[in-house]
Amino acid sequence: MIYFLKGKVAMIESDSIVIDVRDVGYQMLVSHIDEYHLGDEVLMYTYNVVREDENYLIGFKDQEEKNVFMSLIKVKGLGPKTAINALSATTPQEVINAIASNNVAFLKKLPGLGAKAAGQIILDLKGEITGSKGNPKQYEEVYDALKTLGFKGAAIDRVLATINEPEATNEDILRIALKRLKN
Repeated sequence: MIYFLKGKVAMIESDSIVIDVRDVGYQMLVSHIDEYHLGDEVLMYTYNVVREDENYLIGFKDQEEKNVFMSLIKVKGLGPKTAINALSATTPQEVINAIASNNVAFLKKLPGLGAKAAGQIILDLKGEITGSKGNPKQYEEVYDALKTLGFKGAAIDRVLATINEPEATNEDILRIALKRLKN
């Protein structure tokens, strides 16, 4: 298995880069393509996907991103391409915060993740990340309370997706959301 590659960025495509490592080009999918520039010297941690019909590398700028990716692909129904696409819209720390705070609204706004996948991520990974069990219903309960108060669904989703408070109670999340919705 290839643990990391060190070389120069030789080519940039829409969702991947090619790294020249001693005159051999390695193509890898990456999460934030805009962070790479031609000629940059990079150290990329890798994950090699080998399947019957495909073989490709996924690259990560740091161990934290790779660790979050490795956790995500353990979730039932979540493959490597879905996981790297989800990471392309956020940071590893924001994913960790969302899991720790049971924030389904934040996770389901990521590319390729729906409500079911977001809830499954929290159920499967909450204990791994925080040592406690998750309650993916927490943000749904706050959503329902805000809906009852007359707020629109899109506005509620937008605000809840910005709240990542791992130790917050339903009341804490409701208080923060109300403050943000009134601004």
